Amino acid sequence: MPKHPRKLWELAKLIRSKNAGPFLLTFDIMFGNVDVYHLVKNSEVVTESTIGRLYGLSPADVSVASYDAALSLKVTIPRPTASGSLDDGDVFGGQQYGPLVDLEVMLDDRIYAAAREST
Repeated sequence: MPKHPRKLWELAKLIRSKNAGPFLLTFDIMFGNVDVYHLVKNSEVVTESTIGRLYGLSPADVSVASYDAALSLKVTIPRPTASGSLDDGDVFGGQQYGPLVDLEVMLDDRIYAAAREST
């Protein structure tokens, strides 16, 4: 079956960011379909290198973890500025997920249809 690029926002049930303390941000990428979750997890799209490139960080500063039971990926990065500091434009870190939503994942139409049904 032919594969087509799909944006991460089309596949995930939820993509969000939030503080993980005053100096870290965490991103949760949650899926409603087990096949789509495993495809994205194994696709090498959400990696330390990719996230580092998106956020201008060294891959060594990025942590990516998967939680199979929750069909979720968790990414943690240092905040660009401490939460609540004078130059902080997003005290709660809730607006930092933007660059993630347009990551492209190659998948076939059957899996894409299943993902759309479960979101």
